[in-house]
Amino acid sequence: MKKAITGLPDELFAWEEISKEQQVIKIYTDRRRYGKTVTIIEGFNEKDVDLKDIAKALKRKVATGGTVKDGRIELQGDQREKARRFLEDMGYIVEIIE
Repeated sequence: MKKAITGLPDELFAWEEISKEQQVIKIYTDRRRYGKTVTIIEGFNEKDVDLKDIAKALKRKVATGGTVKDGRIELQGDQREKARRFLEDMGYIVEIIE
């Protein structure tokens, strides 16, 4: 969590939680070359979060490779349920698109 410059306690600042509650993260799969499945996670406000940090933690949690590309996270394989649980635990509202 970022430190407040105002001198007030950090508990009084709920900006990160508010921004998470206002974002709806969409998770869906796509077929790539040679029939490979890729899980795509999008809907993050790039000004409020560091996508690379979230992607790194998410890749570690689901034990797969992935990347950040065009403002979204791409994971190898069908990781929709694992990614949904992880992001909901972080406080995001998640919608899975079939």
